[in-house]
Amino acid sequence: MSKMKKNLVTTLGLTLAVSMTLSACGSKDADDAKGNATANKPVELIWYTIGTPQKDVDRVMAEVSKYTAEKIGVTVKMNMTDWGDYAQKMQVMTASGTPMDIMFTSSWAFDYVQNARKGAFKPIDELLQKNGQGIVKALDPAFLNGSKVDGHNYGVPANKELPAQDVWRFNKTLADKYNLSLDNVKSLESLEPLLSVIKAKEPNTYGLAVDKNYMPYVPYDYIIEKMPMAVSVDNKDLKVVNILDTPEMKQALKTMNKYYKAGYIPTEASTLTSLNDVQVTGKWFSDKATNQPFADNLWSASYGYPVVSKPASPALIYNWSVMGSMQAISANSKYPEKAMEFLNLLNTDPVLRNIVDSGIEGEHYKKVDNDKMENLPASKNYDMPTFSLGNVLLTYRDVKDPENKWEEFKKFNDTGVPAPLLGFNFDPTKVINEIAAVQNVKEEFWATLMTGTVDPDKYIPLANEKFKAAGLDKIMAEAQSQIDAWKTANKK
Repeated sequence: MSKMKKNLVTTLGLTLAVSMTLSACGSKDADDAKGNATANKPVELIWYTIGTPQKDVDRVMAEVSKYTAEKIGVTVKMNMTDWGDYAQKMQVMTASGTPMDIMFTSSWAFDYVQNARKGAFKPIDELLQKNGQGIVKALDPAFLNGSKVDGHNYGVPANKELPAQDVWRFNKTLADKYNLSLDNVKSLESLEPLLSVIKAKEPNTYGLAVDKNYMPYVPYDYIIEKMPMAVSVDNKDLKVVNILDTPEMKQALKTMNKYYKAGYIPTEASTLTSLNDVQVTGKWFSDKATNQPFADNLWSASYGYPVVSKPASPALIYNWSVMGSMQAISANSKYPEKAMEFLNLLNTDPVLRNIVDSGIEGEHYKKVDNDKMENLPASKNYDMPTFSLGNVLLTYRDVKDPENKWEEFKKFNDTGVPAPLLGFNFDPTKVINEIAAVQNVKEEFWATLMTGTVDPDKYIPLANEKFKAAGLDKIMAEAQSQIDAWKTANKK
């Protein structure tokens, strides 16, 4: 995977789990217990992070440790856990009290809010003030404000794109081949004339490439990510509704079913776990992804053919976009101050950030300019997911990136509008059993409905009947009660 590809996290791709942890070794005298290195020996931090384990990770961390030992008196040992294993592994380790210092957490992997409430993470409000002022200065305030849990910060968000904006992506080679104009593209319905041409001319190509994780964009803010309860982004009363009962979702699912029956959507969409194969071969025309500045350049470089996109939604700042990539300090950490010092350096020092991200200069990459780099063949042994590691805006630009890349990132973040529930975190304690039951119903119906595989006029009533029996109304009532209290407390 190229550096460009790993810089970008698409919503469609965020279905797997990941991990990051720092754990303490070193002498156990009183000074060390407070997080201070002895005169002769730095504190060792063990770091668990997301992604496919990389061959050269120990060699790179040896270089990192030389730098951090001199700067802040710590060395670093990184353990990478593969995407699909992360959440379960971290749950086991935290439940068993395994010593650790820092771990990756997010809205989608090793659930940040849930684990903060369970006591897995240390509150970092004071640590940010004492040892993390660089982080506070670097981050848009929305990151820290939006990631508070019950009034406290438990994790350091990565400085990356702040709003979430859906876009329709297009394989430009096919659009050009058939002279297809994208000027009128916005809504799901607007794709139809384009998809009909692709179906006729390229019958072995996915017109609208969707997999089992696809959800149509509708203007609602979900109470729990990918669960059916939501509030309208346009309505200030914050009334909780079942998303399947909204006119927007009903219309979207009718259109998806129409497209499915017309052959525009993969027959196996509701069971497809990934679209990587078709992206590699170029056998797709359109799909939906999450935007960031110059995303088209990233996608094009990654796939090896031109990709262009058009907005499919406004750019809104949701809880799940603020919490999309975070580092938390373990509640069991013996070295919380040193852990925060390391995170502060990682998020403010370009030298450290780029060793961690790109490896050893001259071996894994070469510098082309002050802030530009180019991967070397050995980079295949050290290919890290940039978004998961900290401040993305400190990373070297790829040789093909424009000069104003990071300025445009900041502009993009500044234009983001807060979603109505930004800063609200649902406490599921009173409805744990109902949530589990609703989740089971969702597993039965969701993918087939969202991908258009089944007729929504028939299957929405069936799903709602089972959701009701599982206790969805009770969950919605509890959510409404909490939102009303939050709304009052925050003068919304």
